[in-house]
Amino acid sequence: MRKTKIIATLGPSSSDKKTICKLMNAGVNIVRINMSHVSKDSDVEELVSLIRDCEAETETRVGILIDLCGPKIRVAKDIPKSLNIEKNKLYSLGVGDVQIPLGIKIKFNEVNSDSSVKIDDGKISFKVEEKKDDYTLILKALNDGTILPVKGVNFPGVELDLPPITKKDLNDLELGIKLDVDWIALSFVRHAEDRDVVDAIFAESGKNIPLLAKIEKPEAIQNLRSIVDAFDGILVARGDLGVEMPLEQVPILQKRIIAMCNKNGKPVVTATQMLESMIENPSPTRAEVGDIASAIYDGTDAIMLSGETASGAFPVESVETMASIAINVEREISRTSENFQRHIPQFKKVTVVTSICHAAFEISEDISTPVIAVMTESGSTAKHLSNFRPNASIIAISPNKKLCGELSLYWGVNTFFINQKSTIDEMLKNAEELLLYEGLVRKGQKFIFTAGVPVGISGSTNLLKVHQVEGIE
Repeated sequence: MRKTKIIATLGPSSSDKKTICKLMNAGVNIVRINMSHVSKDSDVEELVSLIRDCEAETETRVGILIDLCGPKIRVAKDIPKSLNIEKNKLYSLGVGDVQIPLGIKIKFNEVNSDSSVKIDDGKISFKVEEKKDDYTLILKALNDGTILPVKGVNFPGVELDLPPITKKDLNDLELGIKLDVDWIALSFVRHAEDRDVVDAIFAESGKNIPLLAKIEKPEAIQNLRSIVDAFDGILVARGDLGVEMPLEQVPILQKRIIAMCNKNGKPVVTATQMLESMIENPSPTRAEVGDIASAIYDGTDAIMLSGETASGAFPVESVETMASIAINVEREISRTSENFQRHIPQFKKVTVVTSICHAAFEISEDISTPVIAVMTESGSTAKHLSNFRPNASIIAISPNKKLCGELSLYWGVNTFFINQKSTIDEMLKNAEELLLYEGLVRKGQKFIFTAGVPVGISGSTNLLKVHQVEGIE
């Protein structure tokens, strides 16, 4: 079973039921809805409904990730279909009667002459020639290009006074809560406290959806440790990060972020331009294959497709390609595991659960069991086990259907729903039957089983057993 998770972004190329089902069959674990490109709540509701229909049709369970826009500065929606830019020409940027209109009004207090402006992940660069007024800049184009509506605008090295969450984000957040999505990504996180507004809304609603912090600003790098501690997971948004900071720093930062997440037991996603050439071509470049492999070797939990599946010509093929790369890299890591440096997580507090997980990992490696079966109510045991990166597949068996979507982000964890059982013997029997049915174990093989006694109490894992399969092949 593939252990690295795949996130696919929906868009014009992949918003119909047939394609969504194909994406799931190709190996998608989480479906991402980018709220930057969605204007109506009804569109999101329809997408979520299609995803749930496809889950039933394909007999798979995926997570749903709502990616909030955040205070991202974008080109306005209502510009012509494309705006051609010529090198060395001057252009006005701001709101109102300007050549490059922005979607929001910004006061350019911190922008100076000679500041740089980059549009569309740095594809078009400008130099600030002058400030016409507090809300309008005159820019000189440094290269030819074409600007499309809603493309991102960056001011590298300039810390603009922007809120951590916008009015649209608040609406989208409430919609995500209503639709019971599995993950929410907060864009342009700069400080650990940026999640406070979201937590207040969760408290009011009575729900608590896991939050991913998107790392794409220099301030986030400066505050990385506290952000990793505060959030439920991290997304390395290499597009904006590579515009805001020197490109040559991005692979170094990627490795640093992944290592910190692994060490602290937080899931981490590597994103942006992973198979960019497959937006137009049916096969990737060698460099893209190496990029994905490198992220997996680094220890990423998940790899994400953006434009490749949202607007590309080969959305399903992109997922199939990514899955194939992951499987081959994981096979090599497993084959050479004695030479592979693992990041053993450093838990803030050693508990019975973390100790059981550590023991399960060590025993599994020593006797080469194919599976660690985890009976879980809250998902805590499965999450902790994922941090150890065992060669065995982690099979989380839970009476909590909602948990399946949340755990879909965690490396190596595959979740199955089973109705609550009253005794450990019943749970073990059900686990064995499930593993045999799924072809994950054979008669005579051993697997590791963990559970909690008394049954049905969340966070009570205190039992570990090495069980030999007695079922029929």
